[in-house]
Amino acid sequence: MKNEIRGSQVLDCRGLACPLPIVKTKKAIDTMIAGEVIEVQATDKGSLADFKSWAGNTGHQYLGTLHDGDVLKHFIRKAAPDETRDEVHFAHVIDNAELQARLQQSDKAVVLDVREHAEYGFNHIPGAISIPLGELESRWSELDARTQIYVICRTGRRSDTACQLLHDRGLQVVNVIPGMAEWSGATEASARAE
Repeated sequence: MKNEIRGSQVLDCRGLACPLPIVKTKKAIDTMIAGEVIEVQATDKGSLADFKSWAGNTGHQYLGTLHDGDVLKHFIRKAAPDETRDEVHFAHVIDNAELQARLQQSDKAVVLDVREHAEYGFNHIPGAISIPLGELESRWSELDARTQIYVICRTGRRSDTACQLLHDRGLQVVNVIPGMAEWSGATEASARAE
């Protein structure tokens, strides 16, 4: 007989994109008792890497994720006060305007877009490399460690996580905030709307 895994609380984040599942989870977990487990249901494929990183950065315990069709069920155990820590953010950042200026100064600037393939396909910075955050762990070696890399996502959260991962592997990275949600520079699409 198979045991069904359940959380103390279920949070529905289906249909929401980064950073909303994390924001809603932060609010919900604040109301819970240490040791309780929250089940967060999400459909954003990038949420898998987001939750692993967020839990690791805050001290909460990421237990795992179950796939139920298109729904990802993330299980996170709330840490006791002595187990938590302030969320860590990557120190090297620039804003969108600074990146635009650097792109205008040099055609050799490397931009890494860590959004999902569909997000990238409809709107991205010309010449940006696409490696979704969920694939970065297995594909980071495709990047040139000798070159400074500007990492961007929609809001700065996934790119922050990506910067921490890449920096730990010796790459020179800078997080671009607030990211594509407020990008006013040149863009192109590799997908065609029907």
